[in-house]
Amino acid sequence: MKNRIPSNRAVPEAVEIELIRSLFHAFLPSSIMTLGFIASGVVVYTRTHDGIMLGLLVAGAFASMARLLVAWQLALRAAEPRLTLNEARWLERRFAIPYLSFAILLGLFGVRAFMLPFPDIHMLTIALLIGYCAGVAVGIGLRLWIAVPSMLISTVPAILVALLQQDAIYWVMSALVAGLLAGGTHSLHSRHGRLVRDIGLRLAFANLARKDALTALPNRIALREWYEERVALGGAGLIAVHYIDLNDFKPVNDSYGHPVGDALLTIVGKRIIRSLRETDIAARLGGDEFAVIQYGIKNAEEAEKLAGRLAEAIARPFQIGEHTISISTGLGFVVADGREEDLEHLLGLADQALYASKRAGTIVQYEAVEALQSRAVA
Repeated sequence: MKNRIPSNRAVPEAVEIELIRSLFHAFLPSSIMTLGFIASGVVVYTRTHDGIMLGLLVAGAFASMARLLVAWQLALRAAEPRLTLNEARWLERRFAIPYLSFAILLGLFGVRAFMLPFPDIHMLTIALLIGYCAGVAVGIGLRLWIAVPSMLISTVPAILVALLQQDAIYWVMSALVAGLLAGGTHSLHSRHGRLVRDIGLRLAFANLARKDALTALPNRIALREWYEERVALGGAGLIAVHYIDLNDFKPVNDSYGHPVGDALLTIVGKRIIRSLRETDIAARLGGDEFAVIQYGIKNAEEAEKLAGRLAEAIARPFQIGEHTISISTGLGFVVADGREEDLEHLLGLADQALYASKRAGTIVQYEAVEALQSRAVA
């Protein structure tokens, strides 16, 4: 895209993506629960030889391992910097299917355990269910639509069956577990609200740190991150880096004042953006200097054509209040295989071409710099 700096309007979307990503950081709690469930199931079956418990043990073990496998398979995709909201929601749905399936099987396991006449198994089952709820709260608590149903489905059926026992201890235990479940659910909602605000603020500050305050273009930090993302993704084609410097910008500030100069820079930024493809990016490097990166071009002629469009766009008169202002620009560019080059190195080469451009009065590609210098010496 031209500029992938999230706007304020996009912050809720960005926050939701971050919340979904948190699902794929819960390997340890899920792994511990898988081992705990299998160990508990083996102990229960060894003690009771109950066929239903064996079936629930096998099904639950497969479901729990499936949720680990799905989370592991999707973790890298969830971590992609340019993950969209639709993609994130698809990953979340894939994650939720085995997770909720295991919660259902665990709930049935708890029901069957309390139907058996073994108090020690009841104690083990309660410990397993409380441990599961704790793991859910820690691991996936930021996605309430998965976390809360998982806790309720796994625990409430066992509580209801325990209440049928003609024993005050079971009644008190059921009330205690129900209270812990209600308190935990309330805490999840409160924590979720706080973290949503915190994540929103963090993303907003990160956005500000990567955006030029005057022109709203990406700054040098954002430009470098964009470039590194493209290099990591790979792909065919060449990359072109353009370095732009406005000619005679200082006299504009001196003659009309800094507010007019600031307005001029803002309009220049907009004209640059309108000259680009969706796959390109423009950034303000500071002062009256801008950079443009084209990614995945076929040849140097494409870069030369864009350089011409940029120069023409900036050369058109600017109407700022009652002032009509005309300026020109120096523009140098370099074309290279971006996967082999550091961005700062490419910017340095484009900057050399820019200085040659200012001397020659025309757009210069870096490869032509030495030829221009040779003619100047001659």
